[in-house]
Amino acid sequence: MLASMIRGLAILLIFQSIGEVATRFIHGLIPGPVIGMILLLVFLIVKKKIAPSISTAADGLLAHLAIFFIPAAVGVMLYVSELASAGAAWLLAILLSTAASMAITALLLKWFFKGDDSGAKKPDLSS
Repeated sequence: MLASMIRGLAILLIFQSIGEVATRFIHGLIPGPVIGMILLLVFLIVKKKIAPSISTAADGLLAHLAIFFIPAAVGVMLYVSELASAGAAWLLAILLSTAASMAITALLLKWFFKGDDSGAKKPDLSS
């Protein structure tokens, strides 16, 4: 189990490192970890299955996901005075971006599943 987790973490870090190298060539237009995730996605699609070691590592990381938010929370606390002075603008930006991302996601799902009748049955309104 531990060897599988280490192997999976090594694979994930290799893809992140490839992404970091790739971002140097495009002068930082896209963050390295994002490129690494895209390359990992392409690799998994081409391979058509997820290796158990990658699954084990991903499940382990997801189980402790809250730990990854601690540095961000500490970083926010360093800028409390700036946050207090522009708090309303931040709140508005967060609310608008959340609403926009939810709307775009809903529209994309509606478009993606437009011709799919395998989902929930439509209600009979004839009575």
